[in-house]
Amino acid sequence: MRMFRFCIALLVGTFGAASMAHAANYLVFGGTSGCGLETVKLLRGAGHEVTAFVRPTSNLEGLEPLGVTYVVGNVLNKEDVDTAFASGSFDAVISSLGGRPGEPRPDYVGNKHIADAAQASGIARYIQVSAIGVDQAPTEKPEPSNYMGNVMYEKKRGDDYVINGPLDFTIIRPGGLLDGPPTGNGKLLAREDTTGGTIMRSDVAALVVAVLNDPETVGQVYNVIDPELKDSRIGADAINRQVQEQAE
Repeated sequence: MRMFRFCIALLVGTFGAASMAHAANYLVFGGTSGCGLETVKLLRGAGHEVTAFVRPTSNLEGLEPLGVTYVVGNVLNKEDVDTAFASGSFDAVISSLGGRPGEPRPDYVGNKHIADAAQASGIARYIQVSAIGVDQAPTEKPEPSNYMGNVMYEKKRGDDYVINGPLDFTIIRPGGLLDGPPTGNGKLLAREDTTGGTIMRSDVAALVVAVLNDPETVGQVYNVIDPELKDSRIGADAINRQVQEQAE
């Protein structure tokens, strides 16, 4: 088992110092809320440039103070995604896509468009935030009434597409997500080593930033939890609900 533990203060300090020597430019999908927004905060805090792909209806309140560049479009539209890649020269791409009940899921189609555009643009480094438990997803598309089954089915298709493609990918699969300050105890675990747990969104973001320039994480799929939280922070029912809604 390979295990990583990152202290947030050390991470941000080291990453920030490195950024002064080389300020990178990142393209982020799903950066208006949740783990994506927390990731953008860390990147901007370290002095990097960020272009955020947002929908016309996106709430930009969290991004506005951060000084990011926007590209407006729909990730389900390949031409919109291609436009985002053509808007600048990017060092890496981060996808933290999610969705809500009643909306078309972007987990496969959206991530496929992003991965294809990254390859066409010559951008090799790609980080995808998915969900813990994807390996246990249905192998056939569930009935529409099975919302969670459909979410996991689409996420697995999206993950498999990236895994079987040519990009220098790392896939991050967090457990149940919580809001709040980072604990610094987030861990990247081999997917066979854990099937559940919880973690702060801010800690997920720190791990995303940490793997960006770590060549040892290329081609790896990690489950991400904070083992110190265990189930004591929230009850089991709430954990299950968080897992179902985690890619916000």
